[in-house]
Amino acid sequence: MKKHNGMRPQDVFVLLKIISMKNSNWLNIDVARALKLSPSEVSEAINRSIIAKLIDGKKRIVHINSFKEFLIYGLKYVFPVIPGSIVRGIPTAHSAPPISEYISSGDEKYVWPYARGSQRGQAIEPLYKTVPEAVRDDKLFYELLVITDTFRVGRAREIKIAIEELNKRL
Repeated sequence: MKKHNGMRPQDVFVLLKIISMKNSNWLNIDVARALKLSPSEVSEAINRSIIAKLIDGKKRIVHINSFKEFLIYGLKYVFPVIPGSIVRGIPTAHSAPPISEYISSGDEKYVWPYARGSQRGQAIEPLYKTVPEAVRDDKLFYELLVITDTFRVGRAREIKIAIEELNKRL
């Protein structure tokens, strides 16, 4: 078995996509195409996730409880983010559904930088550079990434809502 040199942001990106696909008949190439990654990047992400015990050894089913624990308690320490300058992009964290249904972000909007985005707000570096393209056709995947960003930048109330929303989707 390969040595585990730590998780990478694309590992979370890949696992969230696998969850959003809602079946165990996916192939690495399907995930790679959907995420705009190479098949080898997907394979490496899955192998790191097996070692971290976030997906089963047959590479098919995400261990939801372990993954949820990692997202809620570890993500903000492993992949921290500091909001940046005001840019055009795609809303995320408390600025996008499902979190925005409970929180009024007012002037403090967070977005993934994206030239074709619909809103302006503080830039939040996405987990992986292809996030803005990859969420276009998958509502559940987008919501899971919004919830994930809430864990990265949210305050206590926002995180509590994100946990509830994550539980609904998993």
